[in-house]
Amino acid sequence: MATRRSFIKWSAMSAAMVSISKSYAKKVSVEGSGSKPIVISTWKHGIDANVDAWKILSTGGKALDAVEKGVMNTESDLGNRSVGLGGLPDRDGHVTLDACIMDDKGNCGSVCFLEHIKHPISVARMVMEKTPHVMLAGEGALKFALDNGFTKEKFDRTPEADKAWKEWLKKSEYKPVINFENHDTIGMIALDAAGNLSGSCTTSGLAYKMHGRVGDSPIIGAGLFVDNEVGAAAATGTGEEVIRIAGSHTVVEMMREGHSPEEACRIAVERISKSPKNVREMQIGFLAINKHGEFGAFALQKGFNYAVYSNEIKNELKDSKNLW
Repeated sequence: MATRRSFIKWSAMSAAMVSISKSYAKKVSVEGSGSKPIVISTWKHGIDANVDAWKILSTGGKALDAVEKGVMNTESDLGNRSVGLGGLPDRDGHVTLDACIMDDKGNCGSVCFLEHIKHPISVARMVMEKTPHVMLAGEGALKFALDNGFTKEKFDRTPEADKAWKEWLKKSEYKPVINFENHDTIGMIALDAAGNLSGSCTTSGLAYKMHGRVGDSPIIGAGLFVDNEVGAAAATGTGEEVIRIAGSHTVVEMMREGHSPEEACRIAVERISKSPKNVREMQIGFLAINKHGEFGAFALQKGFNYAVYSNEIKNELKDSKNLW
């Protein structure tokens, strides 16, 4: 009789496990291909960034190297008005840069309020690898960069950014345009052939922000988060709202609970939608990859797009689903 009871108990437990497994499989069924390697990044400028990242991933390289190299492409584009030294300045005319990077082991590095350096993402990686700290800011970050071989650029603003700033000064109205001046980031996350995740994030911040303002992009857990057992996520848009909910960390935790990447991003967006601030005048978007290589994204408003590159998806720009 005891043997029969044990058999019945084991059978019930097995059935329960099968039910849970089917439920989980249903949750993680997403648009993403579930392949590796794969890289995804925010906005149209992610297309060119993905090309450089894919050169590393497609030859068996590490996700960490890919996400650094990929966003360096965007930082190098002086025509980009939301990333790198070509970005629009703050209200006082300063172009200040924020960036962070995180690897599969939980190592991370960040810089914020950095001026005059072409590749803040590489300074962030050096902070991760050469210091006991996570973040360096302002003059300290600049000194660290110069002491470690980075070159100080001589200009304060590009001619185009300078012209736009001087025009803005005539009225000095702070009204960022959704999906234009406030898609202030390139966030990139990747899964390499070895099954390891990494991510990067770099920005010149909101156009005409207050001098000293720092958004979510250099903050681990807000603009970017990686957990190699679960997945990775990155954010874009109005950083203050992303910070309030530790946005990218929230997305990863939702994937840990069994939600698909898209569902996890949607949950984070829905939390932001309940903010006491008028978020209907803002754009915030998230993108995510889980450990299986499945991906997804979700945004507050229409207009958020992201680029995907894998063996099956050859660097396509996709439109995110949105709440409103």
